Amino acid sequence: MQARSITLAIRLALTAGACAFGTSAFAAETAVTADATTAADAADPAARRGTADDPSVLAGVVVTARAGVDTRTKQETSYSITTIDEDRLRLQAPTSVTESLKSVPGFWVEASGGEASGNVRARGIPVDGFGSITLLDDGMPVQHDPALGYLNGDQAFRLDESVERIEVVRGGPSSIFYSNAPAGAVNYIPRVAGDAPEGLFKYTVGDYGLNRADFWYGTPLGDGAWKLSVGGYWRESDGVRDPGFKADDGGQVDMRVSRAFDNGSFSFDVKRLDDTVALYLGIPMRTYPDGKIRAVPGFDGNYGTLAGPETERVNMITGDGRGYFFDNGEGTHVDRTQATAKFEYAFDGDWKFTNTFRHNDTETQRNGMFPNTLLSAQAFINQNASQLPNYAGATALQLRYANGGAVYDAANGNGNGLLVVGGLRGVTVPVTELMNDAHVSHKFDLGAQTHDVTFGWYYAKVDQDFDRYSSSVLLDVRDNARLLDLVAVDAAGNVVASLSDKGVWRYGYEWENASGTSTTHAAYVSDEWQITDAFRLDLGARWEKVNAQGWVEKRKQVNLGSLATSQIWTGAGQYAFYDNDFDKIGWTVGGNWQFTPETGVFARYTSTFRLPNLGSYITNAAAKPIVQTMDLAEAGYKYSTREVDLFATAFYTKYDNVGFSNYVFDPNNGSSTVQQGYADTKTIGLELEAAYYPTEWFDVSATATLQDPQYKGLRYTEIVNGAPVLRDFVGNQLIRVPKTSFRIVPGVNLLDNTLRLQASYEHEGERYVDTANSVRLPKYRTVNLSARYALDDSWTLFAYADNVNNSLGLTEGNPRAGELSSGDAGANTFLARPLLGRSYRFAVMYRF
Repeated sequence: MQARSITLAIRLALTAGACAFGTSAFAAETAVTADATTAADAADPAARRGTADDPSVLAGVVVTARAGVDTRTKQETSYSITTIDEDRLRLQAPTSVTESLKSVPGFWVEASGGEASGNVRARGIPVDGFGSITLLDDGMPVQHDPALGYLNGDQAFRLDESVERIEVVRGGPSSIFYSNAPAGAVNYIPRVAGDAPEGLFKYTVGDYGLNRADFWYGTPLGDGAWKLSVGGYWRESDGVRDPGFKADDGGQVDMRVSRAFDNGSFSFDVKRLDDTVALYLGIPMRTYPDGKIRAVPGFDGNYGTLAGPETERVNMITGDGRGYFFDNGEGTHVDRTQATAKFEYAFDGDWKFTNTFRHNDTETQRNGMFPNTLLSAQAFINQNASQLPNYAGATALQLRYANGGAVYDAANGNGNGLLVVGGLRGVTVPVTELMNDAHVSHKFDLGAQTHDVTFGWYYAKVDQDFDRYSSSVLLDVRDNARLLDLVAVDAAGNVVASLSDKGVWRYGYEWENASGTSTTHAAYVSDEWQITDAFRLDLGARWEKVNAQGWVEKRKQVNLGSLATSQIWTGAGQYAFYDNDFDKIGWTVGGNWQFTPETGVFARYTSTFRLPNLGSYITNAAAKPIVQTMDLAEAGYKYSTREVDLFATAFYTKYDNVGFSNYVFDPNNGSSTVQQGYADTKTIGLELEAAYYPTEWFDVSATATLQDPQYKGLRYTEIVNGAPVLRDFVGNQLIRVPKTSFRIVPGVNLLDNTLRLQASYEHEGERYVDTANSVRLPKYRTVNLSARYALDDSWTLFAYADNVNNSLGLTEGNPRAGELSSGDAGANTFLARPLLGRSYRFAVMYRF
């Protein structure tokens, strides 16, 4: 059954603030549900202070990044945790997993690429995608490694109304309990069925062709021992940046059965995802005389995209003659089945056993129109002038439209006279995963003190194939860019020959074929040592080993006779094999002192690591990846009363030997070359969270991150004009990471708390595109608005306005120009990816 035909869920939303610290409390995967509240009560956060459904108070139970017999509350935690409940989610209404994390201090998130393939940088760890944090679905990894070579964890997970709340652990013990989680873990906790039938349905429309339906229903079965829940979503839209074809289309359905019995519980869950989302990439931007950065003339910076109907479907020539059909309408298409079984049993004498098994079968097609190089059309013509003698009778080169043949004005076409060499890249990544996490916990007294000890074992087997084929095309610069051909003409202007082929400049500038298997074993132990009623020491360690083995087919280049087919990469029929083992031990120690019910302090030190994965080898079986190691320290203060929440955490991160693969596209030969660099980083920072509830009708919350993220030891030698040149970037600011960011969210409750109006003001400080800090991304600010009106206890209306000020804040530059030292340095006109333009959404929800 195609998920596109399934009726289900809506955009969940992350909230404005009131985030809180938590303790090393992961209530052995116990689901926690709040008492049902009316829509009017939910609209009034002040009225809920100190109640069971208020996630900001310290008494809330935490279920992430720990295991033990006892439950733990936020006031008992010795690490930083942010919690976001369903009401706050609905008011923020994030359009992607990445967007759902924007109110988490210490995280810099970049979601301008659409609903998937976002980037998160956490606490000064300089890796893109989700390489520094892991995503959890009900306490178990969505994907064993959420940065698996062109396969981010956020591509395999979607938010919908089946999610009850989010818990985000920053640093702390996340790397002890989960693989690939050095800087944190994000746990999306689902709704569970209660003792009476209940459900909801929500329908959302947007001004960019959005139609979305979400639903969830839970009910007891038979005598009530068994529970059933089902939920999900269906959605379609043209996209805020409309490519001229459907951008987003699909949905998911999730069904869960569970049973509670004496001293234990069992649940089985199946989730089916079939969804296509657009991948938005950089657009042509320019620095104008007033110092402002806007889109180039003839291009809409808020809503435009270079992708369009002419690059939606292209038949490509391949070196082996089989051909390759590129369909950009597929975007990032994920076809995934996830099955999860959980068992928990408490034995006499304070013993507890928990086992969670998950199997994923995921087929991902990731297509995109990548803008590799931006230059003037005349410069491109001049670069290829040496080709003229190859064509008898030719006296000049011209650019003409591939469809229609009209001459493109190289001086001022579309008001800009620019040309983009774009890459039509298709990546196919089927992945099968089997994961199992088992742990046994025992609580015992030792004198006047108690220990809650856990021993666990984690196993993961991942099978991944990887295929990639790309061809470069010539494009004019406008919304939904059109294909161009470079042609040779005679003195009368007649076309003598075409140097490109229906807009394709070079077929096969990328080609890969690889397959591999990784097997991971990990053993972990933790001890929650209650020394006094007010003070507890938390200890933990994890040993992990991974074996990665597989093959990469060797490449060869073939010439099929024309300029466009003269440098096609294809398979050589020979294979390079790899079989490598890596292992490491990490540990953590933290303490929590809760000296009053409202106030406490904590501190923690963690030595952790990240092991190589299959993504390290997908293009090079001879790669020599290294184990990345890091040290993290934090110390925090927490204060919570009915009127005020205040949390402050100072953190320090030292990251060792992070590798940088610097891919630079050369438009002259249509190839990408690789530069490899290694660096250490050191970041000192302060995370702040605060919420103030002075009256029933007004509240305000805020989050802020102040940090100094620097490279240490980043030096490499580059050959320039035949001579070695030392590049020294020590002390430079980490790429894309701002030194200052904050978010302020005021809200008012009116009409006897039936109407909630809320705004968010977000500020991101100056960042850089490359480690050389040669290309600056200016600071920016954006404003979002949301409203909720409760018609009665069943019906609620929502309205959202995103990026009200139409900010063109740049989230990234052009990584294909080089991330060590960008080729865009000093350029007045360049490629970059700004925020999506202003958009509006409206929703109606019915609860029953």
